[in-house]
Order: sequence, then C-alpha cells, then structure tokens
Amino acid sequence: MAEASSPSWTQRARAGRDLASSAEVPRAAEALLELLLDTEDTAVTRQTAEALTRVGTAAAMRLIALAVAEADDDHADWLQTGVHDALVDPDGGPDVAAVCGKLARHPEEAVRRGAARVSVWAADISARTDGDGL
Repeated sequence: MAEASSPSWTQRARAGRDLASSAEVPRAAEALLELLLDTEDTAVTRQTAEALTRVGTAAAMRLIALAVAEADDDHADWLQTGVHDALVDPDGGPDVAAVCGKLARHPEEAVRRGAARVSVWAADISARTDGDGL
C-alpha cells in the first residue's frame, strides 16, 4: 500500500494494478481513488482505471464512477482511455455495462452520474468493436 503514495509514477501505477482486486477493502479503495485522480501523472490514472475495469466488480466500477464524477475533462479522458484499454482486449472483459446499470441505482448521486458516463463509454466501445471488427 506504501507504493500508492510513492513519488515514482511507475510505483504508483504498479500499486493501482496490484490493489485493483481489493477494491472492496476500504483502505485499498481509498488509495485506488487517489490513484485514479493522480495529479502527478496521467499514466497512473490510465493504468489504475484499466486494472479496475479488468476486475469489473461493482466495487471496482464504483471507484471509477466516483473518479469520473470528480474529474476534470482532461482527467476524465484518461479514465476513459483506461476503461477503453481494458474493454478492447481480445480476451474480452467483464460486463461493465451491466455493472454500471446496477450502479445507476446507487444511493450516492456521484456514483450514479459517473456510472452513466462509463456506461456510455462501454456502449461506444462495444458498438465500435462489434461493428468494425476492431
């Protein structure tokens, strides 16, 4: 968990990848949200978003939704890129749209708002990969 606050962007990015499977653990979730909103290097944001999307659980996607709701446009672009990177993987990925559909009924307004944006991203990626054979 110490890597999450490292001055090295590579160590912070590694922390995001390593912690992603523990998104439901409160301390890990707190660190992951900070990594998603990393102010030092957008590579940390992108790689953490990708790792959480690959996990695809409600806890993981909730963190991405929260980050999207808090992010400025530039940071949101990097979050979207990380989600995209995970979803265009030829091995397939989790059903992000279904998870975001469940998060659309979450009690936190920020989660609902962020999940709606991520759902749009997932639908766009799905349409492009189904229609264009990407």
